[in-house]
Parts: sequence; C-alpha cells; structure tokens
Amino acid sequence: MGWFGTAGDGAGDPSRYVVSIRRAEGGRTVGAGFVLGGDTVLTCAHVVNAALDRPMLEPRAPGPDEITVEIRDGDAALRYPARVAHWIAPRASAGGAVPPQDDEWLGDLAVLRVDGPPGGLPAGPRLTAMAAGQQVDAWHGTGEAATYARLTVHAPGRSRAYLDGAPTGMAVGPGYSGGPLWCASERAVVGLVVAHFMPPRNPGTGAPLPYSPQHLVRRSWGVPWQRVEDELRPLGLLEGAASEQLDPDDPAFLLLVEAIEDTFPSASSRVAGAQRLARACGVAAGSDVTPPTPDEFAAFLLTHPRALAALAGNLRRGAPQDADRVLAAGGLARTPRLLSPQEHTALRGHLRTMEPEVLARFPEAVRAALPHLAAMPGGDGAEALLDQLEALPGDGRAGSGERRVPALLRVMEYVGALCPGARRAELRLWADGVATRLGIERAALGERRADAQEWVRSLRARAARVRVLVQVTPAGQGRHRLRIWCDEGAGPRQVSTGSVRSYSAPEAAGEVLRVLDSLTPPARDERPPLVEVLVDRAGLNLPVDEWTVRDPEALVPGVLGVEFPLVVHCPELLRRHGRFMGHWRSRWDRLDSGKTFVVSEAMDRDTIYSRLVNQLDTVRVCVDVPPGPRDGIVQTCLALGIPVVVWDRGRDGAAHTARHMARVATREMPDGVRDYRAGAKASPPDYPGRPVLAWADADRTVPRLHLTEPQEST
Repeated sequence: MGWFGTAGDGAGDPSRYVVSIRRAEGGRTVGAGFVLGGDTVLTCAHVVNAALDRPMLEPRAPGPDEITVEIRDGDAALRYPARVAHWIAPRASAGGAVPPQDDEWLGDLAVLRVDGPPGGLPAGPRLTAMAAGQQVDAWHGTGEAATYARLTVHAPGRSRAYLDGAPTGMAVGPGYSGGPLWCASERAVVGLVVAHFMPPRNPGTGAPLPYSPQHLVRRSWGVPWQRVEDELRPLGLLEGAASEQLDPDDPAFLLLVEAIEDTFPSASSRVAGAQRLARACGVAAGSDVTPPTPDEFAAFLLTHPRALAALAGNLRRGAPQDADRVLAAGGLARTPRLLSPQEHTALRGHLRTMEPEVLARFPEAVRAALPHLAAMPGGDGAEALLDQLEALPGDGRAGSGERRVPALLRVMEYVGALCPGARRAELRLWADGVATRLGIERAALGERRADAQEWVRSLRARAARVRVLVQVTPAGQGRHRLRIWCDEGAGPRQVSTGSVRSYSAPEAAGEVLRVLDSLTPPARDERPPLVEVLVDRAGLNLPVDEWTVRDPEALVPGVLGVEFPLVVHCPELLRRHGRFMGHWRSRWDRLDSGKTFVVSEAMDRDTIYSRLVNQLDTVRVCVDVPPGPRDGIVQTCLALGIPVVVWDRGRDGAAHTARHMARVATREMPDGVRDYRAGAKASPPDYPGRPVLAWADADRTVPRLHLTEPQEST
C-alpha cells in the first residue's frame, strides 16, 4: 500500500471484500456482493429480488425500495441502506423472461448505490479477467472466513463460467450468489457467483434422489469479470474506474505532477495537503513526516474518482489559481468525477429525502434542462441519471475565460425549481457551493436558475388539460358502441358502464356531450376539454368530429368537433411494433422544437419507413395526398411512433388543410383543427377541408382497451 491507502491490493484476509446483502424485512442475509466504487456495490439482480421478497428472476427493476448492506472495514462490520442504481435484468439466452425450468441465464446484475460514510466506502478489490484453470474462492454472504468454498474455473466464455468445487470443505449453496470470486494467484476478483446446480430430486415428491456417481456434484456457475465489463461499460459505470497502471507520459499526469510541485513546494506543506485530502476521500494517510512524492500524489488524483474535486475544494479559498490549474489538468483525464465526496454525499442525501412526486419528474427535468441530449443507456431513474450526468461536460454557454456550468448543475436547478421552498433553497445552496469550488461565476449559475424558473412557469401555463376519452367500436348498420373515461389530470376513470347498447351518430354525440356537460372545469383554465377518440386502424377516418346532436328541444345543434378539440388515437398501431415506443416518447419530448415532414406525393411504405424511421426530430407529419395512398401513409407514420399526424379525410380540401395547419404550432394543433372545423361550419367555401388529427400524448395514459366488444344477446 502506498502513502494514500486506496488498497484493494489483496493483502490480508480477502473475505473482507464480501458485502452482505440482507433482506429488507428481518435483516436475514440472502446473498453477497462486493464494493465496485466509492458508493456502489455490485451483486446479482436475483439477490436483490430475494432481499425484497420478489420472485427470484423477476425482470422488472425494483424502483426506490431500500435494502440493507453490511460492509467490513477493518474489524468493524457496518450496515448502510442502499437502492438499485442500475438494473440488468435476468434474461433468457434468446431474450425475454427466464423460463422456470432453466438453470442458466444472462444478465442478472445490479449496481447498488449505498448511503455510506462521507469519505466513501472502503476500497474494493482489484478486478481482472477470468481464465480457465484459475483456482478461486467464494464465501457465503455472511462473509465469515470459514464459509469459503474452493473452486476451479472451467470454460469461461463471454457469458458464463462453470465452477467445480473441491471434494472436501464447503460447497456453494444458497446465500453465495453475487459474491466475489477471489483468485489468490492474481490477487484480484475475477467474477462473481451466480447459481449452483442442485442435486437431482424426485419429480413426484421433490425429495433428493439417492446418491449416484453419475450425478452432477458441486458444480456452480458464475459471470467472468470480462462479461461484467461488457454489461456495465454501456452504462458509463467504468468510465471513472481506476486504471491499474498509469501511463507516465499521460499529459494529465505530467501536468498534475508539476502542479503538485508548485502548489506544495515543501515537504511539510505536501504532508499537510495530502493528509487533508486523505481525510476528505476517506482513505488512510501515510507518514506524518515523509510526504507522498509528487508522482504518488498525482497518481492518487487520477485513480480515486473524487480526489481531484476534493483537492480543488481544499485549494479554492486560499489558492484559487492553483485550484483552477488542478481542475484544468484533471479535465484531460477520464477518471476524475465532477463532485467531491462531500458534495456527492450531500446531493444523494437531498435525493433520498426528496418528495416522491418531484423525484418522479427527475427525467422530465433532465429533458428540459438538456433538450439536445441523446437518450441515456442507464435508465431514467434518478440514481442512474446521476452517474450519467456527472460525466457530461458543461452546457456550452460561457464567455471568454469563464468556466462552463456543468450539465449536472443545470439539471439540479431545474429539479430544484420543482421543489417546495425549503427544499429548493437547500438545493440552491448545494449548487452554489459546487459552483464556487469550480470557480464558476455567480451570474452564470444565476442565468441557469432563471431558465429553470421560466420553465416551471411555462409548465403551470400548460398544465394537464382535462380530457374525455371515447372508445368507438362499430356495431353494424351505422351504429356504434361507446366506452367513455374522464381524465382531470390524475389518470382516466371510466364513467360509462361499458354496456352493449349501441348508438346512432346523433345519439353518440348526445352521450358524449352529456359527459362533457357533467365535468367541472378547473379553476383558471378556460380551455375546453380535449376529446380523444380511441379507434382501431379501420376507424381512423370515422367522422366523429362531425357527429351532431339532433334534439328538437335543444337550442343549439351540438357538433362535437366544432365545440371541442377532437383528436383520434390508435393504440393498436402505436403498439404494433414495440421497438418504436421509445421513438414515440423521444419525439414527444421534442414536440415544441421538432420538425414537420410534409408528404405531398404518393409514397410506398418502404419509402416512408426509410424517411422517418430514425428521424427522431420529426414530430409531426402532414399528409397531403389523395385518398387512395393516404391511409397507408397515415398508418405507417403512426406505427413508426410519429405522435402528431394530420390529414384530410375528404377529396377536395387536402391542400387547403395542409396550408392552413402549417401555420399552427404543433402543441396547439388540437385547438387549430377545432378552429378550422368551426370555420368550415360557418363558411364551407372558405374552409373546404375535413381535417383529421391523430394525437398520441406520451405524457398521458390510455386505459386498457377491450380488443373485442360484447355482443348483444338474442
């Protein structure tokens, strides 16, 4: 071990690397893991499922539920709460859920974020590739030294390796899953235990069969570290991992060595600076007399992910130019992270106690703060996004000589703007501290804060609109069956009985208007409710917007599409190809800034597909072609996940509809078609079109629809 006690060098009893994973209720040990980073632990996903009392191979991420981990630090065993930050679900070799009878599968990894001490968790083990013939040890999740099982590695492919146990001593069994596989010759962990092949049982009684020398004995399987790397690298989890060896010619290393020599010119100053840094990073310090060499000091800054940020914080008040120099040099390396250990711990504390309704909107705040950011591979939970955001550069808006505001600080300003007053003040104080430590001008952060406040004001201005959802299905002879829901912002609630009664068009219009009349409009929202008509692909051109109440006693006629913004939605087409659901949501997120694609000539399905399939900035399509090819184009657009498609169901007004609607902002399209229909009612020659608007709002839920309707009894 060098002057900075980052260790993981294999000295001492390697069983200390075993992290116990305990059941949320009762605290019983269900498996193991090991420290991956300063605040993360790696284990198996099925161990987390066991800790939360879920089915063993449940593929769905568990959400914010907490489990308990027990970590050994010297002679102490300390327990901390943890949550899943990254989830790689168990999956069958061919993809999908693992069948109950399968003994082997892929994935099955979970990275836990641990609410540990401010200086970070004790150093984890060195990690290296698994190879055939290695002798490895595994321990039960309790971490007791006597539970070690000695194993030999066989056939370590890219996905798994088989582990044959010694004929004497402990055998791998329940409670070993997720634990490290320690190779003494490499003085490193080479993988983790996943499962054990249990002795055969009587299929009728479930009792173990009498022993036979032909039975499989003491065989387990695990995941090689190289496979774990393949799974974690796309999530950005290995970007800040320490390098096993530093390149002495690395420009960042050379610049930091020079900076350390100039910043701490005497041995005593370097001892004091190194001790202060070691305390901030939660590692053991070396001699009180002999300082670390400049090379050793610089190497620590490039191997501990948060050391460079901590040093910059220590220097900022008394030597701001030295702090800037250290940050500039560290910016050339991949390992250093944005936040210091204390800043990171404080931020996670804020997230842990944040209001659930605000935390649920974390992905929304990210999209608003960073509108040009591509989708992140690690999921959209706050824990997963935090890892990704910390690695992103500044947002690019800085004057000459100014430091850019990091993406994470910009996002947290947007999250803070969603919070109540006290929480918002706490997050702003946190952001002010980070900005000061980075040398960012207060005015620069204030500008992002103002952007966030303006975003929240715009959200309030366009709060969730009241809507009425109407499923229309044909009943024959020009009649229709209806199912109706209301959604005042909390999700759809059914208000019709779902009876087998059928309606003519005027009767159906009357039934929908009856529901609309029963709604209480929200305060300070003068917008009429949105009527969303749910149809199958054959019903896209059904003229529901033209349905009119024919009541001799009514004073006004009551045309649905004239009084209300009426749109159609076809869940059948939208969900026909699940691989485009992500495209649909991504396009919806760009609704206010995305492009419009106009189809002004007949195109076949392949041409439309090639034009639109990967154009995620195309959020709206206007179809201006004759009825013959029109319907196929519309349906292809909806299946590809285009959220807004407008066309004319008539024969004579398509061009006029296209020209008129081109002047309407995408988000205002529902009200735009209502205004057009009102104009057509008042002056048909001036408004010759019959516009149809398909509108698929990714932020609002749609009720589960019956694919078939009940038939009337005879």
